Amino acid sequence: MTTRRPSFPAKLDRPSGPSPQVRPARVAGSMVTAAAAPQGLGLDSGAVRARMVQKLAAQGIRDPRVLTALGHVERHRFVDTALVNQAYEDTSLPIGLGQTISKPNVVARMIELLLAGQPDAAAPLGRVLEIGTGCGYQAAVLSCVAREVYSIERLRGLHDKARENLRPLRLPNVHLLFGDGMVGYAQGAPYAGIIAAAGGDAVPQAWVDQLAVGGRIVAPTVMPGGQQALVVIDKTATGLQRSALEPVHFVPLKSGIA
Repeated sequence: MTTRRPSFPAKLDRPSGPSPQVRPARVAGSMVTAAAAPQGLGLDSGAVRARMVQKLAAQGIRDPRVLTALGHVERHRFVDTALVNQAYEDTSLPIGLGQTISKPNVVARMIELLLAGQPDAAAPLGRVLEIGTGCGYQAAVLSCVAREVYSIERLRGLHDKARENLRPLRLPNVHLLFGDGMVGYAQGAPYAGIIAAAGGDAVPQAWVDQLAVGGRIVAPTVMPGGQQALVVIDKTATGLQRSALEPVHFVPLKSGIA
């Protein structure tokens, strides 16, 4: 029997077994208009985003798909109003509940690594699983480079915030899930890529199991010395290939929902 894909957004119930059920969440209203862009510093003109992209390119981001996506998605829509003047600085910002929106350079770097694992550099990435929706910014960027994005958030407050942030953008290929990211989302598997916005002591086996052969995981992971580093795992026909890259600092990966 074929499992129907959830519509935007979706709710992932607390898993009570290996195959949690998904029920579509209700979105109020059938017609949604885009929220007015905050004023100041030309945030609605695209000039500030263009400067951010230029800085990313100068910092070593090369993939034109990533640079185009970062230039397209308005980061100021995903931060609190009091912080919009910092939206395009290369810094992480608080989004509530002890969580942050990652620096643009980190988002660009991780997505570039994810794309680098695909065999056809000219084609969009297939289905992607994002662990840790946060405010929804990275999911919006991923929607520009992947055919389909499933994004799981364990904190109800952030899941709701991401839903509100993404609703005006009307992205048909983004599916929001509320649930335990450590168990992944088996109903959407196999994934061409899995990307995590939280770091644990190891990459959960569930993610490896749900990754397609030829797919790639990009996730922060705690190294033996206690520091986090970006880890890339490629799933090949003969096994897993793992590489540890530069040090990073992400919030801890946790199980359960809250």
